[in-house]
Amino acid sequence: MATIKSSYEGNLRTKMVHLQSGKEIITDAPLDNNGKGEAFSPTDTVAAALGSCMVTIMGIVAERDGVALEGLTWEITKVMQSDPRRIAEVIVEFHWEKPVGSPAFLQKLKNAAKTCPVALSLHPDTKQTVHFNF
Repeated sequence: MATIKSSYEGNLRTKMVHLQSGKEIITDAPLDNNGKGEAFSPTDTVAAALGSCMVTIMGIVAERDGVALEGLTWEITKVMQSDPRRIAEVIVEFHWEKPVGSPAFLQKLKNAAKTCPVALSLHPDTKQTVHFNF
């Protein structure tokens, strides 16, 4: 059974609908690749998926240990390569001003993030640089 139904909307825009929830995501080609850049590009969604997957797995670990991750934020930088055009690197920078837990617990969170399904699914040539500021 399909998870996502998608359509081409013209002008290098796509629409994807998550069938279970009905939520939509629109993508546009980026300005540097003939697009309008009015929404996430497909490669932006890959980079965003890495960060959100890392935090989701960290959240599962934290909930299991009774720890709240409130206040945790992150920034994503996507680095493109031109020949062939692909994502060369995704940089994820986590910020948590008031981390909760022991050093061992914080290391467990870091390990969980680096082994999330998206991190393990990206091609080995796609560099993943992760900074934990906590």
